Amino acid sequence: MDIKTATSLRRLRLVSAPEAVSFLILLLCSVLKRTTDFNAVPVMGAIHGILFVLYVIFWADAWNRAKWPLGTAALYFVLSVLPTGGFFAERRLRREAEDAVIAARARQEGVVNA
Repeated sequence: MDIKTATSLRRLRLVSAPEAVSFLILLLCSVLKRTTDFNAVPVMGAIHGILFVLYVIFWADAWNRAKWPLGTAALYFVLSVLPTGGFFAERRLRREAEDAVIAARARQEGVVNA
């Protein structure tokens, strides 16, 4: 994995958890708007919208650089529209990055020829 691909995956991983948190807070604000006089939906909607757009941009970049199969790319996109999906995406991306580092070290030490 080259540095640009690793950076692309890292950016996607770093935005996935805040996007998931903002989605959950937006859902909470929606409930509070309907049940109380508290209305933070416009503010949280804007914050979540920005984070979602960043997630989609970083997802497209990661898909292009990492050369994911369609199924993997679709999974990461579907995870972005589920309320807690960003947490699962972050965990999978972290595991993928750790596996890439292990494989790179093994290649460097001559343990494998991959």
